Amino acid sequence: MKNYFRFDQKFSLFRSLVSKMSPAYIQFYVTARCDMMCEQCNIIYADADAPEMTLKQIRAMAENMAKIGVCIVLFIGGEPFIRKDLPDVIRAFTEQGIHVRLQTNGLATREQLLACVEAGAHDISISLDSLDSSLQDQINGVYPNSWDRTIEAVAAVNEVFPENGSGFFGTVLMPRNLYHIRDVIEFATIIGWSVSLVPAHVSSPDRPLGFRTFDDENICTFPRDYYHGLRQVLNSVKELRRKGLHVYDSDEYLDDIYRFVTGGSVRWRRRNGDICDSPNLYFGVEPNGNIRPCCDYKLPVSFPVYHEDFPKWFRRGDIHRHVYAYTRKCAGCMYGSYPEITVTARYYRPFIKRYLYFNKNLPVMQNMSSEEMKKSARMIFEKNREDRERSEKELRRT
Repeated sequence: MKNYFRFDQKFSLFRSLVSKMSPAYIQFYVTARCDMMCEQCNIIYADADAPEMTLKQIRAMAENMAKIGVCIVLFIGGEPFIRKDLPDVIRAFTEQGIHVRLQTNGLATREQLLACVEAGAHDISISLDSLDSSLQDQINGVYPNSWDRTIEAVAAVNEVFPENGSGFFGTVLMPRNLYHIRDVIEFATIIGWSVSLVPAHVSSPDRPLGFRTFDDENICTFPRDYYHGLRQVLNSVKELRRKGLHVYDSDEYLDDIYRFVTGGSVRWRRRNGDICDSPNLYFGVEPNGNIRPCCDYKLPVSFPVYHEDFPKWFRRGDIHRHVYAYTRKCAGCMYGSYPEITVTARYYRPFIKRYLYFNKNLPVMQNMSSEEMKKSARMIFEKNREDRERSEKELRRT
């Protein structure tokens, strides 16, 4: 198998994780536009006022990211595939030696995916929260046939991605899919993908924050009588990973999901004085090119990442002072990548496991047709039906 990261990318990533002074990972909000209105997402409102950068500005931003040592950039939205020039946007980063990961809702076509591969991308995360097609369509904002289209996109990825390609399911954890998590993990393992969980984040209309849903109907908020079931599911996820199924999340991260959902204090930041590692290890970039501390917060001062002085601002600490005003007060999130990068950088065991995952244990994508994948998914869903119904019944009794 070819290497997931190039040698220079490995060096950049290692330097970042050890020094904790150059960003390993950037979330680039390519656009706020999206063709879905998922229950757990608020980004189309939170970033609605942000115009999109030109390709020239994006190229300048990629050059600046390379100068400060960035290894990985996650293309997120909105929906990145809304931009018709997405392959050119990808190429702006891959030509700078930066690893690109795509995060998408799963509606991309084979032709769109192939164009991204030709631009240098071979890493993708697709939203999948259940193998129940009707439930997934509902979670996606009552979008008809979205589950079928997602599986078709997954099959296309496995067909057109190179042998060092990787696929992840970003699975949002909510009350309604609590007992569907095992299904998704088993399916991912069969097709050569991995699963990373993210608990739904909730906010209010007077305080729109990134991906946090307003949850007017209490769909994403776990009631207290679900806490025991949540603990059982998270423990079962750990056990599935120990048995060799494709779960990406660390024990530290999974334990913090429980604390976060039940109103406790997250612990993934404890080795950094209960402050996250933004902007030293990671930060976000708005569609207009301004740096932001994370998914949730925007700075009152503009620091365009494409500006010729951005590397100087970053190295001099001008940006850090503004970011720290938010990170020092933040109670902590569980937006997957940020906590896991801090855990990887500051905890020995997760660091070793991540190294082994990307260098020796990276799953091999299985070349299956979309119909074969759908059949496998439905078989898993039916196989686990009795266990799901029993768990849901016990939950209702409590």
